Amino acid sequence: MPIGIETRFTFHLPRPTDVLLQFEAATIPEQAILSSKTHLSDSQHCARVPAQDDIGERIWIRAEGDFEVAYEAEVEPQRQLPDLASLKRLPPHEMPGEAVEYLFDSRYCPADRFQTFVEDEFGGTDGGARIAAIRDWIRQNYQYVPGASGSHTTALDTFIERRGICRDYAHTLVTLARASTIPARYVACYAPGVDPPDFHAVAEVFLNDPETPGGGTWQLVDATGMADPAQTAKIGVGRDAADVSFLTSFGANDFKSSSVRVRTLDK
Repeated sequence: MPIGIETRFTFHLPRPTDVLLQFEAATIPEQAILSSKTHLSDSQHCARVPAQDDIGERIWIRAEGDFEVAYEAEVEPQRQLPDLASLKRLPPHEMPGEAVEYLFDSRYCPADRFQTFVEDEFGGTDGGARIAAIRDWIRQNYQYVPGASGSHTTALDTFIERRGICRDYAHTLVTLARASTIPARYVACYAPGVDPPDFHAVAEVFLNDPETPGGGTWQLVDATGMADPAQTAKIGVGRDAADVSFLTSFGANDFKSSSVRVRTLDK
């Protein structure tokens, strides 16, 4: 079923500043962009560049003063959704290069600190069954509390506090998956049902593809329980939130406002 997306945010740049934006649903095989419209305020420079893993695009701007971004789109997700718990883990030596980098620690995901924990807590599980157990553990043990975390909060911080927002839930799932030797990456996305409405974050794990002998498949997993993978539109992916922020400013930036609306549409 298609989803409709409406996004708008504004910020002020006190002096000429380079800003990297990533907010559009990605044009990739697993989701069809039925229509889209992007409006950007006038700028001194504007250029598109490929995003991480060639999933989506980033937009470089150089601007000064008030700046507004407005985006509307209709997107139809078309991804394969096998039963997560039935998927097996690929042995590390059989993993393709695209997946290997997502086994390593990153800025917000110190996976090596959790290797003992995942074996103690989830030792009787493997592959997709372990991911499902990790997802359920996070959902049962964390509280979703807007404002409970900030830009410096890591998965370890959230594990101690046991509360956070979608970003923190995704970081924890990514971290515990990597600690289990399962490649995992952070996904910025749009999805209906997110409360409060905003840019959303989920995890994506790399497991055995049952339809391709020896192959792998990336599967979306949302520990908050708010996003249905069948109705989720990817914006971009990365090692963690640092790789796929909707706005990265390389200078002073006064963020003014943001609104996101995502709804299901009748075909």
